[in-house]
Amino acid sequence: MPVFESIYQGVIRFSRRSDASYYLSVLSFVESFILPFPPPDVMLAPMALAQPGRALYFAALTLFFSVLGGLVGYLIGAFLFDLAEPLIIEWGYQARFQTVMGWFDQWGFWAVLVAGFSPVPYKIFTIAAGVLNLALLPFLLASIIGRGLRFFLLAWCLAKFGPAIEPRLLKYIEIIGWAIVFALLLVIAIYYF
Repeated sequence: MPVFESIYQGVIRFSRRSDASYYLSVLSFVESFILPFPPPDVMLAPMALAQPGRALYFAALTLFFSVLGGLVGYLIGAFLFDLAEPLIIEWGYQARFQTVMGWFDQWGFWAVLVAGFSPVPYKIFTIAAGVLNLALLPFLLASIIGRGLRFFLLAWCLAKFGPAIEPRLLKYIEIIGWAIVFALLLVIAIYYF
């Protein structure tokens, strides 16, 4: 079996396990405040595809634990930023963090809402919101709306259209997989050289 097809099949098998919801919840929680973690979409997407009838449940689970983790990120920013700042610098998030701080000054609530929906690391926004003492209720409301739109839209699209798209995806999965690997290597090479 080709490399990326076997990876894909393994991910789909894992997504059907009874304990997959537990791992999705943990990832959704820690991703909202720990810097090098991937977004929960990487687990939500295959789970919604593997079990379309439970896709909206998975989205709700992801939303709940993501916002709960966002609250932890907010508290880190408000009370423990001196400990978090060296990690932000070490992992190369300082420029993004400064940009986010500027966005908060300008847009406040709307910056969190857009961050919840966008691919910009949500954890940067949660910590910055705490540093700037953004009002907690608007922060939580913006997080629920932004993250909710993102997760429910993803789950709904995959539950509705995933089964029809899957055969085409499997047909081109090796090309897509190797193109992504090549693009990542190119980005790393450009960054370091």
